[in-house]
Amino acid sequence: MRIDVISIFPQYLEPLRLSLVGKAIERGQVDLRVHDLREFTHDRHRTVDDTPFGGGPGMVMKAQPWGEAIDSILGSDPEAANATLVVPTPSGVPFVQSTAAEFAQTQWLIIACGRYEGIDSRVFDYYRESVKVVEVSIGDYVLAGGEAAALVIAEATIRLVPGVLGNVVSAVDDSFAPGRIGGALEGRVFTKPASWRGLTVPDVLLSGDHGAIAQWRAEESVRRTSAHRPDLSSQ
Repeated sequence: MRIDVISIFPQYLEPLRLSLVGKAIERGQVDLRVHDLREFTHDRHRTVDDTPFGGGPGMVMKAQPWGEAIDSILGSDPEAANATLVVPTPSGVPFVQSTAAEFAQTQWLIIACGRYEGIDSRVFDYYRESVKVVEVSIGDYVLAGGEAAALVIAEATIRLVPGVLGNVVSAVDDSFAPGRIGGALEGRVFTKPASWRGLTVPDVLLSGDHGAIAQWRAEESVRRTSAHRPDLSSQ
């Protein structure tokens, strides 16, 4: 899988080279390329923004550097038509586990990290003619830019790329995983020792009875979902 990220702060994406995702990159399972948007400007100040048409506060990112950056990435690559341009934005559709699973099945993601009041909308209107454009939101809040969202999107996606997780069951057992009823949350987890500061592990987990353990985990999942995410319980 190939992931290109465009940002005015390319160093923001360095954490992707750590831990599980970093190992996937080292093994060649993921080809991560980070691009500095300012490299596609042509003035001495490397300007990427301007005032919005119609007035109003803030600045809008200019179409010109974005167009040149995306053109440079797509180039004459025969796989360009299969690329998906992902735009983190509070006004996008919710980015959920099923979105990550869908992205993990694609061959090529280009993540556009906006700043300020966002990117000139004509950029996405233009590229919808040649690639799939998906605007996604990681939550009902506003960040200073798209980089933190890009980290979330990339990590959630990469861990679902076939072969990245050492144990594929880990993904199947995740909160929100398709195999869970209603996309329920994962229940509580425990490890050794069996007793810590007077608190003990539930007896059923020490019983060796796999049927009883599976039932406890299912019930625990329902309890936690009902307590923390009643909106999921009602689905």
